[in-house]
This record gives sequence, C-alpha cells and structure tokens, in this order.
Amino acid sequence: MGNPTISSLAFLTPGNFADDDPYTGLEETLQLFEYGERLGFDGAWIRQRHLEHGVGSAAVFLAAAGQRTKRVELGTAVIPIGYENPFRLAEDLALADVLSRGRLQVGFSTGMPHAELLGDLVHDGDWHDFDLSYGRIARVIDHLRGDYLGGPDTVIRSPGNTQRPRLQPHDPGLVDRVWYGGGSLRSIRWAAEHGLNLLSGNIVTGEGTDDFTTAQLALLSEHRRLIISDRSPRVALGRVIVPFDSADATTRARYRAYAAGRHARTLAPQGPKRTLFAPDVVGTADQILEQLTADPVVAAVSELRLELPYEFERADYEQILHDVRHSIAPELGWRPDSAVLHEAGR
Repeated sequence: MGNPTISSLAFLTPGNFADDDPYTGLEETLQLFEYGERLGFDGAWIRQRHLEHGVGSAAVFLAAAGQRTKRVELGTAVIPIGYENPFRLAEDLALADVLSRGRLQVGFSTGMPHAELLGDLVHDGDWHDFDLSYGRIARVIDHLRGDYLGGPDTVIRSPGNTQRPRLQPHDPGLVDRVWYGGGSLRSIRWAAEHGLNLLSGNIVTGEGTDDFTTAQLALLSEHRRLIISDRSPRVALGRVIVPFDSADATTRARYRAYAAGRHARTLAPQGPKRTLFAPDVVGTADQILEQLTADPVVAAVSELRLELPYEFERADYEQILHDVRHSIAPELGWRPDSAVLHEAGR
C-alpha cells in the first residue's frame, strides 16, 4: 500500500438554513465558499436537496457563488436527475458555468427522493414509466455537447440575429466536467462507459462483501478498468473528516458524540440494499492522519473531498476547514495553488 498523495482538496457542504430565515443560512454558505477559497481549497461543493432546509437548485446557488469567488472550482454533489428536465437543466448549468468562467463541476445521481410527494408536482401525467435513471443524465450530457437542432437548414430568427438552434450559451468545456456519484457496480459501470468523472463517498453498496473498504476499492477498480474516454477522468473520494485541534472542550465533546451516534451503522450492512457506511474520521490531526494513511482507498486516489456534517454550524465548518488545510492536508502531500500562496504573501 502506497502513501496518500492528494493533489486536489475540496469540501462538500449541506447548505443548511433555518425554516424562518433561509437568507442567513444561504449567505453563510456563500461566505463558507469564500472562506474555503481564501484558505486555498481547490473545490467548494454544495448538496442539492428537495423539501429540506437546503439548496433546491444547485445551478442557481453556484451562479451566485461564482460571483463571490474567483478561483475555486464550484461543484454540486449531487443533482437527483429524476426531478429535472434535461434541456432546461443543461441551459441553467451552462449559464452558471459561463458566469463563473468555466469553474462548474456537475455531479449527478439517479432516482427521485420523496417521489411519493413530488412526482406528480414535477411531472405532468403519469411519470411512473418515465426514464428517471441513467438515460435522463445522458440526455443532459447530449444537450451540453451543443449539437444543432433540426436539419442543416434549420434556423431561428430573433431581432438582429439569425442562427442555427442549439442550447445556449454553448459551453463546450462543461461536458468534460460532469461527474457521477456512484455507489454500486452497476452505476460505476455506466459512468465509466460514458466517460464520466467519479464521485465516491462514505456510502456504498455491499456486493459480495460486508467490508466497506473492500467494496469501495472494487468500485474504483471497476471504473478504471472500464473507463471510455479520450482524456483522464477524475476520481474524487469523499470522507467525513472532523479534526478538533483548534476546537474548545465543549465542541470536542460534541464532535465525539456526533461520531459515536453514527458508529453503529458502520458495523454491518444496512437494509435490503446492503448499504455500507464508512466510519467518520474524528479526532486530533495526528489521529486522523493515522487513519487516513492506513486507508487503502485514500492511497488509491488523488482528490479528497471533505463531507461536512449536516448538523454543524458555520463556525464549526470554518474550524474544520482551517484544521484540515493547515494540519492534515499538507501531510497527505497536498499543496495550495501557487496563486493562493502569492496572495497570502501579499
């Protein structure tokens, strides 16, 4: 087993807000993106959530984040494709990417959480026979490629302009920055066959094993074996990492209680799908480094993404990002972009 060599460091945040004050929570999440950029993180990612106190439209949020940041990659993990109109979503993503000057990283998943509540509201008519899975993602990708609609002589006319119709704005680089959040061999194989970047987090399906590490290594190996692309698709690993070196005693106790409350789910496969959970990595920087350097999955990737807990506050998130950036990531081989170091020196 080799030593970890992390070249890209990012974080994923839930974008929480209070029911009676959504602005404050969303503004604090935008400020967290700014803070992460100042620290030198390479990526800042947001979850997309429906019917919850979180971001319901990642494209809208990232368009705003693009105006508040200059360098950091802006990602979404993940957009549940079942709720989306492929063409309209592609339009929104392309526009947000152009406004951020090409910094979007777009993650997808299949399915439609809360379908029993939202299915009829989102889709007109009987949606139960709709393709809400991989084919719907493929349609988004096809639109992002910018192929012209209609025949070679088809044009549309608007004041001052005649043009061949295709998705606008046309953003040719975005199609190479599409990711899939895969947790099963079936999903991994589809992502690889379509040349997508891979997001692998702290939840996978136990297929032939009860061991999380064995299952996740199998997923990464299958993606690399089957990948079809003329470039080198990226693979990012998500882990819940909570250092408490700079936290006070009360916060440390709260972090320990958080991890303890989630530990039972890591001991055996959960539910009919045999879901496996990775243990949260909580402790001092030295304790966390000991666990990460012994993790063969961390050694198998070059991109690490911190999955920030849902239950924490902005001050907690900033403390976690600070401690990881200064006390953990450099020991894993990560270095901030030279432009960040130059700005810090000023």
